Order: sequence, then structure tokens, then C-alpha cells
Amino acid sequence: MVQALRVIADLHIHSRFSRATSQNMDIPEITRYAKIKGLKLVGTGDFTHPKWFGELSDDLTEVEDSGLYGSRNHPDSPVRYMLTAEVCTTYYVNEKNKRIHHVIFTPNLDTAAQISDRLKKYGDLTVDGRPFLEMTSAQLVEEVMEVSDMNEVVPAHVWTPWFSLFGAFSGFDTIEDCYEDMTKHIHALETGLSSDPPMNWRLSSLDRFTLISNSDCHSHWPWRIGREANVFELDKLTYGEVVDAIRKKDPKRFKFTIETNPAYGKYHWSGHRNCNISLPPAEAIKYGNRCPKCGRKLTRGVDQRIEELADRPADYVPANVIGYKRLLPLHEIIKAVIGVSSVATKKVWSIYDPLIKRFGDEYTVLMDAPRDEMVKVVDAKVADAVIRVREEKAKVIPGYDGVYGELALFEEEQEAMEPQKPKQKSMADFI
Repeated sequence: MVQALRVIADLHIHSRFSRATSQNMDIPEITRYAKIKGLKLVGTGDFTHPKWFGELSDDLTEVEDSGLYGSRNHPDSPVRYMLTAEVCTTYYVNEKNKRIHHVIFTPNLDTAAQISDRLKKYGDLTVDGRPFLEMTSAQLVEEVMEVSDMNEVVPAHVWTPWFSLFGAFSGFDTIEDCYEDMTKHIHALETGLSSDPPMNWRLSSLDRFTLISNSDCHSHWPWRIGREANVFELDKLTYGEVVDAIRKKDPKRFKFTIETNPAYGKYHWSGHRNCNISLPPAEAIKYGNRCPKCGRKLTRGVDQRIEELADRPADYVPANVIGYKRLLPLHEIIKAVIGVSSVATKKVWSIYDPLIKRFGDEYTVLMDAPRDEMVKVVDAKVADAVIRVREEKAKVIPGYDGVYGELALFEEEQEAMEPQKPKQKSMADFI
């Protein structure tokens, strides 16, 4: 009997041809750091951009008719690539501008080229790796699916206030309102950093969709790539197997998603940064969505947006759901333990590198490494912190109005927290 292969997949990233993205986001660097992270499958991102598509054609080689690709320059690397891209459709409904982001999966370079050839009628694909297209969400799905029924369109980071399906500022209240008669081709939703499965389970209308999680990263660094991911157990790693497991919401093959705590998001709770006011949904509603200090309108958070659309209590768990684990990038954990200001310092790397050398990759450290083995190469407090994150004992002061959430790993830190008057600091290194 063939033992199933564990595949950790990050299917939504960006190349250096997208705005605000590291110039080092090329196939050699992505391949290098994906292996360090423990990723087996990575989305290419940005295949609609002509220059990136050219690099993909030169740098990737198809692996055994699998619909997936390996790095031509790193033939021994276990990392595989799926052709993916993110696009933004922009259009008006009842005089309101709707700007919705979508992730596209496709099985090979030929179908990717055909998709781009269709989409270039709606916008300039050369301007950015994540192009703006003047078309409706339904038109996008129709164009993509006419190329191949193996293509997949997934609504991206569905609760982000801007540029998402349910976004408070430019989104819709239902999937059908967004995709109309093309909803039949939507099988999955990307939770994004702003939400996790329990938040989405509160809407019964979402039960039929598979929830996936990806990093949407703009950098190859291991605190960004794979910070959210999907874990599969497959007899054979192919494009068809991955997409079929997603479409069928198959818990035998799609085991769980890896999530960061959505409280880290800078729009998790409603609030007003200038007055240092952060409020959970019930409190924000009680104050009429007005700042209790100055009276100005609060920036409505994702948690409140879900509360507005939910038809279930916060602790509801539907039947036959795919599981999830809450984790944090290892750099973030180390940074919090040693009290430095940046995840990229030499002190952090000096602790990170021995753990990777000992256990092989970051996700093995985060999910599997025994404490008694970790303490042989790092300080016990770092090992304890990894275990606490693994057991979901870390706590986060929720982010609000552009302020990222703040992590407290140990009991003494958590006791010092003042949840009604949070004093968040920037987590730009994390995001």
C-alpha cells in the first residue's frame, strides 16, 4: 500500500511584477525559501503578466504530466509549482463600484496563455502582476472556464474590507450577488489573513464551499511565504488531485488549513486609531458605529462584518468540515521571546537556523518537533513558546483601524494585557 504524501501548499503568492513586492521574488529564491518553510506546492502567482509568464516558461519544467512544474535550475528540489494568478475585477452595481479580487488556478502554461489572451481585452496586463480588469466577476469566471473546465476561480481573501467578495467597502452580501449564474463554478473561498474557518462557519450559506488559506505574500522570507497554507495527503501530487480534493471538499485528501490568528489583522475589530478605541462587534453596534470619544464614524472591522451577515452563533461547527490549525511564523515566535524589534535581525536568524538544520524545515518545527529535542539546540523558552503556539495558548490583542494585533505568548504577558485599552504596536515585519 502506497503511503500518502503530506503536501503543504501555498497557492497564492506574487512575483516581483506585482506592486509592493520584493524584487527577489523569482523562481530560484521562491524555491529556496519554500523548501526551508516546508512547502511542497506553491502557486506561481501573476501568470497574466507577460514578463513573468516568460520567466515561468524559461525557469519551470513540467513534472511527469502532472499539471505541476519544478524549477529547471533546481531539479533536485522537492518544491512544485501550480500556475496561478490574482486579478481584480472592477465594475459598478447600482452606481457603487465593486472591486473584487480572484485567484485563478490553471493546469499548464498553454491554458494560462489562453486565459491571458482572453483577459487582455478587459485591461492592460503589462501594468501589474495583479491587473485591474473592467469586467464583472461573472464575466471573469465565464471567460476562464471556457478555456478549460479544469481551471478554477477562487474568491480571494473574502472578508478583507477592500477588494473582496464580502468586503465592507466594495463587496456583496452573498456569493450569488457577486457571481450570478457563474456561482455554479465556484467551489472554494480563500479565508485570507482577516478570517479563519470558525468565522466563516457562522454563515450557513457558505457550507457548500471549501475554505482554503494562502499567504498572498509579496516576499520570499519565511515569515511571509506560507504563513497561511493548506495541508493535503495525496497518493500522487498532481494538479488534478489537488483541485479535485478542493472541489469535493474531501477530508480524506484535504486534511486542514494553517491559519494565523485573525485577530492579528489590522481590521479585525472596529475602531478609531486616533482615539485608541478598539471595540468588538457588540460594543461597536451599541455605540452606533461611532467613536465614543470623538463621535466620528468607526472603521468597521471584519469581525463586525461577519456578525452582520451571520445566521449562527460564534461557537457553531458544521458537520463534515475540513479542520484547521492556528500557527505563527517561527520568526515571529522567536522575535516575541527575545524581545527584538524586527523578525529579520541576526539574533532571530541565529536561533532559527539551528532549528531548521536539526528538523529540516519550519513546519516540522512548528507542528511536530518534540520539546526535549528542541531544547538541545535552542533555549528552553523558545521551545516552550513553540509548544504554546502549537497548543493555541498564545493570546492576541485584536487589531483595529489599520493597527496590527499584538502577541502575548506567556501567562505573565497575558495578565498584563488590557483588552479594553489595547496598546498595539506595528507588526509590519509580520505582514
